[in-house]
Amino acid sequence: MSAPPLFHFSDDPAIRRFTPRPVQVPVERGPDKGWLNGPLVWATDAAHSLLYLFPRDCPRILIWPTLSTIPEDRDPWFAGTPHRAIAFIEQDWLDRVRTASVHRYAMPADRFEDIGDTGMWVAREPVDPSGMDSIGDLPAALAADRVALRAVPRLAPFKRFWRSTLHVSGVRLRHAQDWD
Repeated sequence: MSAPPLFHFSDDPAIRRFTPRPVQVPVERGPDKGWLNGPLVWATDAAHSLLYLFPRDCPRILIWPTLSTIPEDRDPWFAGTPHRAIAFIEQDWLDRVRTASVHRYAMPADRFEDIGDTGMWVAREPVDPSGMDSIGDLPAALAADRVALRAVPRLAPFKRFWRSTLHVSGVRLRHAQDWD
């Protein structure tokens, strides 16, 4: 199976080559997936780009319904809305989200392998991007992708989403206030 169009998002507008590097904070992935903490170049598909339309270190939780989401979990958040996802950020990050730019690098899909996790792909060798564009109005980019942006005092109370039937993605949560 060939890869869909792939992208890497960065705050740096001048990357000429992506060199594999280990993750900053290793994640327990099980014995057969431990290699994912090692030196890799990461990319995401277009459908999951919504996870990266934020300044790099901005802590965020994104939720969306899946085919197995029950109405009791879906309806309080999505009933009557056109949104496909909701992004929660801490209020302290709102101005940075409003004023930041991110740079979307097009990546050569034939260099990546699917890891079977929320649109994530990896390359084990250096990768030269095939193009780059800048996204300057992140709230507008999220809205165009039918993602509602919600600023809340703290993300910690939203840990409950992981006990729901919604899909939940947490990114950079180590930077969230009161996150254990």
